[in-house]
Amino acid sequence: MAHLLIFGLGYTAGRIAAAMRMQGWQVRATGSAGDLAFADRAAVLTAVDEATHILSSVPPDQTSGADPVLAAYGEALTGKALFYLSSTGVYGDRQGAWVDEATPTIAQSGEGRRNARAEADLAWLNGGARLFRLPGIYGPGRSALDRVRAGQARRIDMPGQVFSRAHVDDIASGVVAALVRDAPPGAYNLGDDYPCSGNAVTEHACRLLGLPLPPLEALGAANLSAMARGFYMENRRVANGKAKRVLGWQPRYPTYMEGLAALL
Repeated sequence: MAHLLIFGLGYTAGRIAAAMRMQGWQVRATGSAGDLAFADRAAVLTAVDEATHILSSVPPDQTSGADPVLAAYGEALTGKALFYLSSTGVYGDRQGAWVDEATPTIAQSGEGRRNARAEADLAWLNGGARLFRLPGIYGPGRSALDRVRAGQARRIDMPGQVFSRAHVDDIASGVVAALVRDAPPGAYNLGDDYPCSGNAVTEHACRLLGLPLPPLEALGAANLSAMARGFYMENRRVANGKAKRVLGWQPRYPTYMEGLAALL
């Protein structure tokens, strides 16, 4: 039986764990929702030894930039099939241009640079890892519908600014495909087919709910957090053709319209 060990059983990894159990895999995980404590070294090392596949969704440390999983258990991971949930932030700002897995990583944001470093460290460790570059993630409890209902939706006046997104279940199905097919090492973009502005998504959510649009705000006057401001400073379209070709993956929700309709 195949054994999957997940480091960091969060929102996305939790959906992957459930899907892999449906495939008949044994799954163990660290994190508040997992059965292992990350700091319980003996138990985690035993789980690493038993695992046939390792998936990490633990982000790099914000201060040092180091990957906590590699720092604590890197030596034990040698020889394992490694899978890592990264970010399309590694591509940096491309002024709205398309990027794919062959595009050089020139991240400007701190998060993007940290993810790029973690990708390189993982690839070096085993001579290859499966790296899933994820865009904006939405799904149950975390979508434009929830922000509109809560009165927290924003519309920022930035003509031409676009980004990619993906429903959490589409991300899970892409990772599952890579796990069960023993996909070749390398990077895979898991985004939907329709990059567009955040405003378009918010406006569609308002129409679905029959609620008024939030006001259009200038970026400088919007009083955004540093993280949110950094998000709006990057502009790119993320291509997903490699995942479709190599993994046989097709998003169930190819645009935000199908995704929001299902969530509604």
